[in-house]
Amino acid sequence: MSFVVIVFQMKRVVIPELLDADSGSSQEIAQSLLDLRGINKNFGGTATLKHMIEHVSTKLAITSFTLLEVAAGSGYVPETVRQRLENSGIQLRITLLDRAPAHLPSRISKNSVPRENLVRNLAVVADAMELPFQDGSFDLVDSSLFAHHLSPQELVEFVTEGLRVCRVAVLINDLVRHPVHLGLVYAALPLFHSRITRHDAPASVRRAYTPDEVADLLQPTTAARVEIQRHYLFRMGVIVWKQ
Repeated sequence: MSFVVIVFQMKRVVIPELLDADSGSSQEIAQSLLDLRGINKNFGGTATLKHMIEHVSTKLAITSFTLLEVAAGSGYVPETVRQRLENSGIQLRITLLDRAPAHLPSRISKNSVPRENLVRNLAVVADAMELPFQDGSFDLVDSSLFAHHLSPQELVEFVTEGLRVCRVAVLINDLVRHPVHLGLVYAALPLFHSRITRHDAPASVRRAYTPDEVADLLQPTTAARVEIQRHYLFRMGVIVWKQ
């Protein structure tokens, strides 16, 4: 008896996302950020970042890191991971960076920092493509659910900028494009509170990259090496090691 396995290919399609343009009321944006928190909590977001930092810690025998979280939003992912890593004896000092003040936690002051300033603020409003820090200002530069928003060229530029600012590695925590993943997202739409999320969630999967695509795209960078692992429910963790 013979079996035929059919593999469905899913082409990357760029669909504008509403949260990128802040296309909604302040309440809708807040609800969408809460939805993102639930997605990261329940579907592999926090677990993926925790695993990557533990891997770096084990490989380098280092237990204390400074981390710049780019496109941080509320900062839920790195803060949750920081708390969980404490149980493993790993310390994390976090700086949040986002282009939109409304996305950052209201309890933290938001400052714009000139490139020559080495002071690590708790939260910074700035462009991810022009990080306002000197070379090697942080041990790690991380982004969660950000890479799929970038074009191939922009992804290379972001990683290049991240490698400049970091001392150890750039961490990319993102979705894997796959037809089964898209089907699961459509099935989960009733669980989301915001119309923004109901639009953006399937759009994010459609414009996400595959691990093979990311590996190919990052070849021209100055990275010493790139490690990519698949994680729970169509997540990938990418560690771009600095030379």
